[in-house]
Amino acid sequence: MIEIKNVSKTYNGKKKVLKNVSFDINSGEIFAFIGHNGAGKTTMIKSIIGILDFEEGDILIDGKSIRKEPIECKKIMAYVPDNPDLYENMKAIDFINFICDIYDVSESKRRENTLKYAKMFEIEDKLNDDIASFSHGMKQKIALIAALSHDPEILIMDEPFVGLDPKAVYDMKEIMRTMAKDGKTIFFSTHILDVAEKLCDRVAIINDGTIVKVGKMKEIKGDESLEQVFLELGEK
Repeated sequence: MIEIKNVSKTYNGKKKVLKNVSFDINSGEIFAFIGHNGAGKTTMIKSIIGILDFEEGDILIDGKSIRKEPIECKKIMAYVPDNPDLYENMKAIDFINFICDIYDVSESKRRENTLKYAKMFEIEDKLNDDIASFSHGMKQKIALIAALSHDPEILIMDEPFVGLDPKAVYDMKEIMRTMAKDGKTIFFSTHILDVAEKLCDRVAIINDGTIVKVGKMKEIKGDESLEQVFLELGEK
């Protein structure tokens, strides 16, 4: 579970990009985070995982503060950024093993998970290739495999479907559904509103650093589509 409590973040002491943000993401839940470019999505995500500090409030990961106990929090989380900026001088399998080493994943578990997800994403024959030779979509698949390799309790992703082919998008959605059924927490930002509408249990909409709506999908959109709700909020 993730608890975001009255979080505010300012850049350079001037621009306030998060304004007293509060909402919870429950275990066993797929939760979408949507907003226009520059609304504060990536800043919020980087604050949750401990990359960015914030001036006010706190973020609790299974009851532990990301500010006070960052290592304990990060042990159970995995993060996939919006731009898979991997170590391009490494082979794909070496990068995955590097992430597994950080999380102290056993040899048997890393082999099992790496093979399972590489087959699912149809790149098992590319694991010994240099990352520098990969397309954006291929790099995204490697980042996802590395994130999933240690069976995280909490999976946080920033625009995870960008660059993926249709089959990989389908497979990733199935992975997310399975994780949620197993009681794990999935939180991701997306601009693909159709995916969020069909996949997620709840959604939060951020606009100019402020949460303007949060709740179950049916509560948020009513008789409208999520796209209509999103566009109407952007006009206000």
